[in-house]
Amino acid sequence: MKHPFPDATRALIMPLSLLAAALLATQPVAAQSAANRPVTPTQRATAQQVAAQGVPLSALAPNAPEEYTVRRGDTLWRISGMFLKSAWRWPELWGMNLKDIRNPHLIYPGQQLYLERVGDRAFLRARRGADGQPGATIRVSPRNRVEMLDANPLPTLQPHLIEPFLTEPLVVDDDTFQRAPRIVALAEQSRVLVAKGDRAYVRGPVDAPLLMAPGLPTDFRVFRTATPLKDPVTGEILGYEGQYVGQAALARGESETEEVTAKKSDSATPKMVPVPATIDVVSSREEMRAGDRLLPEPPREYRNYVPHAPDIPIDARVVLVHGNSVRYAGQNQIVVINKGLRDGIEHGHVLALMSSGTQLVDKTDEKRSVIRLPDERNGVAMVFRMFERVSYALVMEITQPVQVGDKLTNPN
Repeated sequence: MKHPFPDATRALIMPLSLLAAALLATQPVAAQSAANRPVTPTQRATAQQVAAQGVPLSALAPNAPEEYTVRRGDTLWRISGMFLKSAWRWPELWGMNLKDIRNPHLIYPGQQLYLERVGDRAFLRARRGADGQPGATIRVSPRNRVEMLDANPLPTLQPHLIEPFLTEPLVVDDDTFQRAPRIVALAEQSRVLVAKGDRAYVRGPVDAPLLMAPGLPTDFRVFRTATPLKDPVTGEILGYEGQYVGQAALARGESETEEVTAKKSDSATPKMVPVPATIDVVSSREEMRAGDRLLPEPPREYRNYVPHAPDIPIDARVVLVHGNSVRYAGQNQIVVINKGLRDGIEHGHVLALMSSGTQLVDKTDEKRSVIRLPDERNGVAMVFRMFERVSYALVMEITQPVQVGDKLTNPN
């Protein structure tokens, strides 16, 4: 059966999968889950359309390179942004033979990308040699390929920007935080602070003591007084974010012992007093002290951050800008938003940041009426961690600083 596209066109279509991979890959540890990620019907339809039509030149970035070799240290977002005005819109470049390309989710250092313009459309093609040097154009055909590429696929973004936020922040309700086991004393009673390698003592609530038994947690994260996360629109408390100070391991559980007194009557009923649990400080961001709370260490999660637009309407607000005494967020900074799991927020959701329009007096109006300027798009942010009512997002692109109250909407 004759292929519906001529050889030259097929040579350009297939490499689009490589850049699609640039927006679908994740950190090396998550490569397997990336490979198994399903293709949605919408993405498949877009891919098939682009396979036949290419990408309009208007979608290309102004300074899109004619060729580029993927390097170690690159991120998928950065590479996509080199070719497209909107780096997150990967389906618009994912044009391929879906039968022959088994894994469209990964891209590796050593792959070469070439930009080809045909009329008012653009395609990408790639050439790779067995030793990483330029070789023949790759064509779509049912055959085995032998490639010597870097072993690790590129991450979607720079992992160190979000790594601390994957485990450190914890958002809970006030009751959960107040009932969490608390540090009550230090092994060296002459001290008021402990750090890595030190020992401390902990008590849980009366009805839920901290015990050491099969099936119960022994690894804990330590938090300080929780910060309320208040919705800037309604004023409602959405949760409490604990201030992470370190990690601890349970050495002994709570127990009871007979009270020791100076004089003991044989007829007196022994009085039992509680003995707190013992913990060893494994790591510390800050020194710990009495009153700090313990919550079980959650299992390590490796997420595949596939940038994509929400398929439901989103109208969110910035609740908090992360950083000590930081009022404004710039590129590569973290913000908390007032939408979470219950609102349909997902890993990889890309949201448009909007700067609120200024309210001012219309001086051209004799009545000096008050007007409000329209909101303006200010950049994009990508969600990487969600809780029930709030989520954490990384500011990927920005024009003006972001502040509490700024809007986030669907990136139309």
